Amino acid sequence: MFCCSNCFTDAEIKAVIEGKKVMGSCDFCGCHDVYVYEIGKDQTIPEMLNDIIDVYTPVLALSAAFPRDKTDLLKNHLYNNWSIFNLQSDAIYRLITSLCSERYAEQPELFDNPVGITQSQDRDYLEENSILKNYRWDDFVQGIKNVNRFHSDFINTEKLLVFLKCARKMHHKGETLYRSRMCPNEKGFTRKSMGPPPANKAKGGRVNPTGISVLYLSDSKETTLYEIRAGVYDYVTVGSFRLQRDIEVINLAGVDRISPFIGIDSGFDAVQYAVNIDHLKMIAQEVAKPLRNDNVLDYLPTQYISDFIRSKGYDGIEYISTMCRNGTNLAVFDPSLFKCTGTNVYDIDSITYSYTRIQ
Repeated sequence: MFCCSNCFTDAEIKAVIEGKKVMGSCDFCGCHDVYVYEIGKDQTIPEMLNDIIDVYTPVLALSAAFPRDKTDLLKNHLYNNWSIFNLQSDAIYRLITSLCSERYAEQPELFDNPVGITQSQDRDYLEENSILKNYRWDDFVQGIKNVNRFHSDFINTEKLLVFLKCARKMHHKGETLYRSRMCPNEKGFTRKSMGPPPANKAKGGRVNPTGISVLYLSDSKETTLYEIRAGVYDYVTVGSFRLQRDIEVINLAGVDRISPFIGIDSGFDAVQYAVNIDHLKMIAQEVAKPLRNDNVLDYLPTQYISDFIRSKGYDGIEYISTMCRNGTNLAVFDPSLFKCTGTNVYDIDSITYSYTRIQ
């Protein structure tokens, strides 16, 4: 039997399959003329997946006090919580029981019965290994808003840094990104006016506190128009910004999709990854979340994460645009790293709405 690189989203497993340079058809997703992996020929991928399976314990072996809402079938854990497979849960079951057939024969209860993570209920383990220690994200949010804004004890910054380092990304000299501003008429703004506001006029945003100027850029002109919420008949000046030197940023758009198989070299194991998956997802979602009002308190959690990243010497934060499908944004801590090389003025003549009825 053969599986293929398209069955997976994990970069490490895809690299193993593609590195064998064998083309064929997949018995699981049905793709043809793709890189394939012959099941049973070697143990590279089964050994990788066994490390993930080892994270879980069958419900029958768990304490009676273990919360049942933390248990599920292995295939559902893998589908909902891990960015490893590009398959639905039933297909994941077929694939892992084929790849890990020896393990399945020895411990079928791991695959066929509900399982949970023992360490997720161990307070001592979480205090040392969880980004949020024994707290929830809501505890952190309320604490930083209403208890202690500058010295939060809710975050295990050492463990946070371990995962942030796995989301590093380079941007190279000469790269062009974009920034938009709505303007009063067709004359638009000059290049000098397209940078961020000076520090004394800088309002708090998702990445910067009040009084700290940050340059917000986007990957395309279209993304910038969505980000500033341009409306019909608005005039918009779009500036092109060229990067002046190579920079290293933290890509929060991908922090919840780092490969668990790089953990040995990066300072975490599969269990530590598992207990932090939800926290990583929340950080990625929170920094990109559009706010319906301008309450500066709502930005405090992401400003805290941003300030921590800045303190570690990184040049900025990349995050997904929830306003523009497939768009990404880059917040640059030092605005002088980019130079505005030109501007164009656009007249917005139409927009498209997508909406959902609230029951």
